[in-house]
Amino acid sequence: MKPQVLALLGSPLPEGNTAKLLKQAIAGAEKAGCEVTLIDVPSLEFSSCREMYYCKEQGSCIMEDDMKKMYPLLKSMDSLIIATPVMTMGVPGHLKSFFDRCQVFYCAKYIRSDPLIPKEKRKTRKTLLLSISGMNLPNNFDGIKISTLAFCDILDCRLADELLIRDMDNKVDLDQYPDLLKEAFDKGFALGSALTKNS
Repeated sequence: MKPQVLALLGSPLPEGNTAKLLKQAIAGAEKAGCEVTLIDVPSLEFSSCREMYYCKEQGSCIMEDDMKKMYPLLKSMDSLIIATPVMTMGVPGHLKSFFDRCQVFYCAKYIRSDPLIPKEKRKTRKTLLLSISGMNLPNNFDGIKISTLAFCDILDCRLADELLIRDMDNKVDLDQYPDLLKEAFDKGFALGSALTKNS
């Protein structure tokens, strides 16, 4: 069985610049021999976390929505790619709610001391972060990084690599920057190669 990579698109634009980066990273991971499942997060139907804390004692969420289908994928994946734009200096709302609904992993790991991720997978799971920002400021990606690091920690899927692109308001279209698209491909290939080498 091929290594399984989950790719999360956090942008509401399925054909936008963030999606272009993700497409290249997916192609790279597939070239390395992985099977990639793309999740268009804004298209999912789910509510934000309501802090009902059912997950304090159970390995799932009490709410019945599209997140129910996501938990098994997040458990079984071998690595993760997250692609997101910066919005209001942080994670876009739908993707942030996706992160928050993964309290089931937090509670298992830190409250019940019974992580949902098998021990053997915790050693090899890695995350690649792809992100773009319209502005060109030194702290453009601080909010994205903090949220992503927390998400990766509770999933036991270490943030291992990133491609952060500033000044998209002036760059406009990544199709005009083949070097950046190639970098996304190369990073996806590296992520996938690390998995196929160990499989």
